[in-house]
Amino acid sequence: MLEVLLVGNPNSGKTTLFNSLTRSHEHVGNWHGVTVENKKKEFALEGKSFLLVDTPGIYSLCPLSFEEKVAVKEIFDSENKKIINICDGNNLKRNLYLTLCLMESGCDCVVAVNRIVKSGKQKIDFQKLSKLLGVPVIDIDAEKGRGLEELKKSLSAEKGAYELPYLKKIQLKCVPADRYFTIKAYERDEQFFQDRGVQPNEVFSQIPDDSMQIISKLRFEYIDTLLAQCQTDENVVYGKSKFDKILLNKWLAFPVFLLILSGIFYLTFFSFGEFLSTLFGNFLTTITQPILKLIENSLGQNAVYDFFANALFGGLGTVLSFLPQVVLLFFFLSILEDSGYMARVAFIFEDILGKVGLSGKSVYTLLMGFGCSTSAIMTSRNMEDKNAKIKTAILCPYMSCSAKIPIYTVIGGAFFGAKNLLYIVGLYVLGVVVALVISKILDKTVLKSQKQSFILEFPPYRSTSLKRIASILWKNSKDFLIRVGSVMISMNIIVWLLSSFSFSFSYIRTSGGTSMLEGFGRIFAPIFSPLGFDNWAIVASLLSGLVAKEVVVSSIAMFNGIDSGATQLLSNSILLSSSLIHFSSKAAVVSFLVYCLLYTPCIASISMLLQEIGRKWTIISVIIQLLVAYFVALVVYNLFFAIEIFGFGATFFVLLMFAISCLAICFVFRLVRGKKFCHRCDRCNKKCNFKK
Repeated sequence: MLEVLLVGNPNSGKTTLFNSLTRSHEHVGNWHGVTVENKKKEFALEGKSFLLVDTPGIYSLCPLSFEEKVAVKEIFDSENKKIINICDGNNLKRNLYLTLCLMESGCDCVVAVNRIVKSGKQKIDFQKLSKLLGVPVIDIDAEKGRGLEELKKSLSAEKGAYELPYLKKIQLKCVPADRYFTIKAYERDEQFFQDRGVQPNEVFSQIPDDSMQIISKLRFEYIDTLLAQCQTDENVVYGKSKFDKILLNKWLAFPVFLLILSGIFYLTFFSFGEFLSTLFGNFLTTITQPILKLIENSLGQNAVYDFFANALFGGLGTVLSFLPQVVLLFFFLSILEDSGYMARVAFIFEDILGKVGLSGKSVYTLLMGFGCSTSAIMTSRNMEDKNAKIKTAILCPYMSCSAKIPIYTVIGGAFFGAKNLLYIVGLYVLGVVVALVISKILDKTVLKSQKQSFILEFPPYRSTSLKRIASILWKNSKDFLIRVGSVMISMNIIVWLLSSFSFSFSYIRTSGGTSMLEGFGRIFAPIFSPLGFDNWAIVASLLSGLVAKEVVVSSIAMFNGIDSGATQLLSNSILLSSSLIHFSSKAAVVSFLVYCLLYTPCIASISMLLQEIGRKWTIISVIIQLLVAYFVALVVYNLFFAIEIFGFGATFFVLLMFAISCLAICFVFRLVRGKKFCHRCDRCNKKCNFKK
């Protein structure tokens, strides 16, 4: 079976082409680092089978980051393999640089020029470009499928003969093993020579000091020569847009980002999303009620009825009723990805993240954490700095994932009503702030980061397609349903068994006594008393949330005896003191929401942490998460409790007085310490009598 590698720059459409050729649904994004490992799948052509390999994006064959090393290794190990070099037609000059690198290495290439967004009046003579390069050049649209049949047919063509005339202008003082040896010497690719047991410095001493500039200049001059004969276009700047004057303005960038985020949350959690959730919940109730009625008429309200009503249908239906909101959130985030705005968000946060020991690459990982922490943690492997990778992976769970949507909607909606939007936005922002503070502390103590390379490309603003939207909705719905169908049902049944039977395995609703879950919950309940909730059932729901955060809401529904899909009834139940799970104050509610936001992620995320950063740092991260969640929830509870008792004004001025007092003490301490213990006082510039 012939292997075909998809190779190209980040954001050139490799994964889109992979999906089109193999009919897959891999994640597509317009930023560097979306693909962090090779993805393989078979496809057939004229009775022949091909194995298509989607590699991470690269700009040359001199890798800098982890994912670039993955791609380059696959290319160098690809003897007798075909390479589809996909180029972005709107930025052909830069993309052809990689094409020349592949041809220099002797690869059997087919060039696919992907043109989705047409800039200006650009025209390309593909036949002439193919003739000049000496390799097939195919005009395609990876998303719409244009030109794919011609591309497939070109894979069967024999490798052509080509010559790159500019290579005659570079040479070593000694006779190299081959021409490519000389090229890599001029590129100063240390890894290339180390892999071949050659000392790089011995080779580099034979070439000019500006060898990298020389080889780059020769390549771009040759590209200019090619394009001058094959391309005509207006003088346009790729990715430049008049909208960036607002979206990237140093004063408006963050307010606009928060405004966009708030709009998405409003449509997702209220308005349209709430309407869809209620509609879907009523549909689920319509389906389950006749079944429960049949069981009740046949067996009565015994353990069997309780099992179906609470363990199977109750909690599961409650979680499923939030499926429209989960899908809606992914839908809006995907629109932001496809539009090109997410790349701008990386630029906005690059400077801030740099100050806490991270880089712009971390933005992509952390943003993915708003969808799913597990998949986000996996993308942290594209950090070339080990400490930055560990920090980025540790910080992912602090981003509020989609699994926490039911918690915010049910509990926050019950107490805050329309104002819940502000609390939801506040929780998302709080997660980001806590993550940045933890990163700063780690960077100053045990995980100091090195300076990292970060190449950022602004794609042009573009609209998505109906096919793309349908693919997103289907994929996220399927993933959510699979997770609900496996983990949710299993965990809900376990929680029901533990809450319905005593340690002597007697059914407590008929025989009385204390359930096993209540016994465990009462052991841990006193620990959470300072946070405003010491109800054993609330603590038990938090314990069940360690498996998956959606189970927290399904557990509450089961404890309060709420039928499937009855979201409003569930919200009302936690307001009643007669319910098993209820909250006595708004301060306790906010404390609980903050704790759910920050405490240990689901088992799947912990498993991914083990895989990416090892056992030691996974254990440390879990400990940090538990301590941080407890401490922040404690502060928030006391702050909101003080506001409830004394009012906002009095609480604000007390906190302001406390902050000013702390600053004054720190200032005096620093002044006294500076006078007594420095070698040369910066203030008076006089020598001190201090001795080491």
